[in-house]
Amino acid sequence: MPSALPDGEPMPEDGALPPSALAGAADRPLAFYLHVPYCATRCGYCDFNTYTAQELRGSGGALASRENYAAVLTDEVRLARKVLGDDARRVATVFVGGGTPTLLPPADLGRMLDAVRQEFGLAADAEVTTEANPDSVDAAGLAALRAAGFNRISFGMQSARPHVLRLLERTHTPGRPELAVAEARAAGFEHVNLDLIYGAPGESEADWGASLEAAIGAGPDHVSAYSLIVEEGTRLGQRVRRGEVPMTDEDVHADRYLQADRVLSAAGFSWYEVSNWATTPAGRCRHNELYWTGADWWGAGPGAHSHVGGVRWWNVKHPGAYAQALAEGRSPGAGRELLTPEDQRVERVLLELRLVDGCPLTLLRPEGRAAAERALADGLLRPDAHADGRAALTLRGRLLADALVRDLVD
Repeated sequence: MPSALPDGEPMPEDGALPPSALAGAADRPLAFYLHVPYCATRCGYCDFNTYTAQELRGSGGALASRENYAAVLTDEVRLARKVLGDDARRVATVFVGGGTPTLLPPADLGRMLDAVRQEFGLAADAEVTTEANPDSVDAAGLAALRAAGFNRISFGMQSARPHVLRLLERTHTPGRPELAVAEARAAGFEHVNLDLIYGAPGESEADWGASLEAAIGAGPDHVSAYSLIVEEGTRLGQRVRRGEVPMTDEDVHADRYLQADRVLSAAGFSWYEVSNWATTPAGRCRHNELYWTGADWWGAGPGAHSHVGGVRWWNVKHPGAYAQALAEGRSPGAGRELLTPEDQRVERVLLELRLVDGCPLTLLRPEGRAAAERALADGLLRPDAHADGRAALTLRGRLLADALVRDLVD
């Protein structure tokens, strides 16, 4: 959940959406994202909208406390029911992210999920995910989460090497993520993800290889691998600016990505989005797939973003201001934007191109179709998909996806 909020028009105090937003809603899946903004410590690279206890002290701390957070967020779920009115859709996916959701007791996370279940109902095959730090859970807590209805869990592993974990300021020790996966499996979690980060200063090819092998050996059915982005304002960004640690060369990032794809593919994982691999189609993160394909989702929590029927809005960032708005019967929305058909076309190209099946060529204007033909000739797009009317990336195309998409949306 990025810390910066965009500009936009004011959000109505009651959170009401224009009638156009719910037109055709029955044909679109509905998802919920529940943001838990708390962390025990702040990782040096983190630019998300999260808060430690120290950061909240004296700044609306009573309203923003962990102890009452589940009740506060439940108020926004009830607001969602009012705003969406008689929308009969059951929720297809729920994703609890952060922050570190598992800093809250399992009963509180279950209470938040129950609010969605009671107000909207869950689809029979709903995917219900929570993020967790490996050192913020134990076997008993995982069993309680599974009993509450969570069936997928995503652990922030990042690396298996101690010096990389220290640089990223992660608090868990090597080996703990693998044990957490085993505990989650024993608790009955059918789907388990491990998040990895590559390209940290000082990380060697052997270090990255060891992290990949450790992740695979833990037995998840999903692995996400993200290139480290050094954000302004983070402690790591300040260290890089002072020259204490070097920036990793973009060519090294590309090499690490190729290494990840090679190792994961050999272990039976298939890529389905540029940064995500799963062992089976059932192991894919369905919640993220809904984001990438333009479904409807309600984001509850400080700084959370939502999208329903071409209307996007975002909540106030600070937990205290968020809780105050709900206590006063107001929407916590800070602003919103109504996406034009052109906005939606561009977003579809941006997001769907990253998927294994790509995006329909019919989304491209003449300039974009010409760019697609050039990309096909350059080996960036797959000929088989092109013949079926889709622009889909080759392995080399994945490395150049950000630049390529700029050409395709023209």
